[in-house]
Amino acid sequence: MRNSHPGQPGADDTVQTMGMQYRRRSWAEPYKIKMVEPIRMTTRAQREKALAEAGYNTFLLRSDDVYIDLLTDSGTSAMSDWQWAGMMLGDEAYAGSKNFYHLEEVVRKHYTHKHVIPTHQGRGAEHLLSQIMIQAGDVVPGNMYFTTTRFHQEHAGAKFIDVIIDEAHDPSVIHPFKGNVDLAKLERVLEAHRGRVPYVCLAATVNMAGGQPVSMACARAVKELCGKYRVPVMSDATRAVENAWFIKQREEGYADTPVADILREFMSYTDGATMSGKKDPLVNIGGWLSVNDDAIAEKARNLVVVFEGLHTYGGMAGRDMEAMARGIVESVQDAHIRARIGQVEYLGELLQTWGVPIVQPVGGHAVYLDARRFYPGMAQTRFPAQTLAAELYLDAGVRAMERGIVSAGRNTETGDHFYPKLELVRLTIPRRVYTQAHIDVVAESVQAVFANPQRPAGLEMVYEPECLRFFQARFERL
Repeated sequence: MRNSHPGQPGADDTVQTMGMQYRRRSWAEPYKIKMVEPIRMTTRAQREKALAEAGYNTFLLRSDDVYIDLLTDSGTSAMSDWQWAGMMLGDEAYAGSKNFYHLEEVVRKHYTHKHVIPTHQGRGAEHLLSQIMIQAGDVVPGNMYFTTTRFHQEHAGAKFIDVIIDEAHDPSVIHPFKGNVDLAKLERVLEAHRGRVPYVCLAATVNMAGGQPVSMACARAVKELCGKYRVPVMSDATRAVENAWFIKQREEGYADTPVADILREFMSYTDGATMSGKKDPLVNIGGWLSVNDDAIAEKARNLVVVFEGLHTYGGMAGRDMEAMARGIVESVQDAHIRARIGQVEYLGELLQTWGVPIVQPVGGHAVYLDARRFYPGMAQTRFPAQTLAAELYLDAGVRAMERGIVSAGRNTETGDHFYPKLELVRLTIPRRVYTQAHIDVVAESVQAVFANPQRPAGLEMVYEPECLRFFQARFERL
């Protein structure tokens, strides 16, 4: 019988049968499967060959060689029948597509911002925001960096400054909102760089910290503090629905509040947002930049035409905008987000039961393995997280992602690596794609790699691209 998920229907129900009471522990996803995609299991020898050809970088593996793909939840989720039906209603007019106006209406309702500028995906929105708001010499405080976000900020001439709470950098610390901003750190930055802070970047949830949420109280306090310095708050809202679920579960006063209402309140404490529609909104491509400021919106509409497409499609087909509008509506339903995060929690709790070191508490979209504790004697310059991701693939064909020194990149001033405190491997769960049986296979593979007494020596980087090296870098075994 399946283990229950926290917050899942039936998890705490007491059932009376044949004069006996027992606690019902089973649960089921709030959907049924209409279509399947065959996947194949490879042999160890086949995986050895595929991984060597990919330079021990899981990003360079062919998807045909992957059994269970947990590389990312970006664009890998399954769409519903209602979304697929919406695809048939795509208005592919170059200008003024009716699907854009539907998307605009839904974003305004659930994310609160006045203006919506569509983009081909989230980094398109990050590029627009950075080009419009940043000048050379600026600083952008944020609750931990994200790879593409920081790149666009630095490419526009700014310096990123981390203002997340200290607990976020320790994977073993239990804290309900490890994504929170340290208000004292933030105020020091705002005071020291008066006039040079174009905006504060508030991510919810925080990917690089392990999918950790931000509390409503923190979002409210950040908005109040930034108001004092006349600095706008721009959110990375990619997984804000997941963040809303954690507020519902962990923050006093929200237990009986629908996720959709929590999301609206949270976003009301921001002045704009970048969004990758490939995460929470349940589509395979698309995104947007949303803002309240009329002048910023006008600049964005001008610039989007240069880099993305007309301001009423922004690089997306009409059918994709319709699917995203409908996906947003589905994403804020409590039954959906309960099951989505419950599946992640199931994997995390299973690994913890077996003593596997992970980031605690379990985040919203992924379970993060602590590679430092997998390989405690391995120097960070031997890329322990990259090594662990390779070993997981070799064991059972499970593809995961490095989130450590490789993802952190290099200091543009010194040329040396950034040395993050967290050296993690991300097991990212796509939405509505895998069954609990798949999750069990993943957990067993992780446990087998952790228990393996033969420890790898690490990897050497033999090719490093100029930008965002984790996507295309190549390695060799030491």
